[in-house]
Amino acid sequence: MNKGDVTFDGGIPERYDRHLGPALFDPYAADLAARVPASAVRVLEVACGTGIVTRRLRERLGAAARITATDLSPDMVRFAASRVAGDSVAGGAVEFRPADACSLPFPDATFDALVCQFGVMFVPDKLAAFREARRVLAPGGMLLFNVWDALAANAVTLVADGAIRGLFAADPPRFYEIPFGFHDDGVIRPLLREAGFRTVTRSEVPMTTRSPSAEDLATGLVQGTPMATAIRERNAVPVEAVTRAVAGALAAAFGAGPLAAPMRAVVYSAV
Repeated sequence: MNKGDVTFDGGIPERYDRHLGPALFDPYAADLAARVPASAVRVLEVACGTGIVTRRLRERLGAAARITATDLSPDMVRFAASRVAGDSVAGGAVEFRPADACSLPFPDATFDALVCQFGVMFVPDKLAAFREARRVLAPGGMLLFNVWDALAANAVTLVADGAIRGLFAADPPRFYEIPFGFHDDGVIRPLLREAGFRTVTRSEVPMTTRSPSAEDLATGLVQGTPMATAIRERNAVPVEAVTRAVAGALAAAFGAGPLAAPMRAVVYSAV
């Protein structure tokens, strides 16, 4: 995943996959994979993370499709490869490799579809990434990606953000502003057109966050994201204390568990 100074490494991939995968990412992975044309044979995934979308793509397209899954983080790539290799449903010919979305190591017109789940927000040069997507897509190929809608439309993260800011009187960690800060159609659509895409569609997709407990979800929101790194850098409040505070805020808002809350993403399709 292209994240600039934001890194998804160390122990983050495992916590991300265990605590946030089922609650936040897998429902949208199923939605995104279902939008890929069944005729797509050569599929590139950018910012594959822990392989959540990769597994859904394999289920959707079958063993005949050739899927190449990439991420800027070697730790994410290694974790995703191990997860898919051990998944009897999603197993098959998937190539994993590190790659920068702004400089893809593939020839022109190589893929029928390019898929990216919740990764575009982290790319430092979004126009460059869209141009690279256009370059590696065959004529008529589809770019399909989703982004989170505004923080206000994603209840659990809004509550977590408030709890974290309350612990830091000055210079609170602002990681959540990145994943929830790139959803304005007036910004995204012109970038896609400048990159060479002619047909662009946008869909808002509301879903429900579900987690077994407030504690489980808090662990993911704090320790399964670079928020943990931002907290440690400030050396003011221990990560574990922040996790407990977020769990308490989530329990107060939605119950200790099982927990359910509204979330919303935006899906773009560009041809």
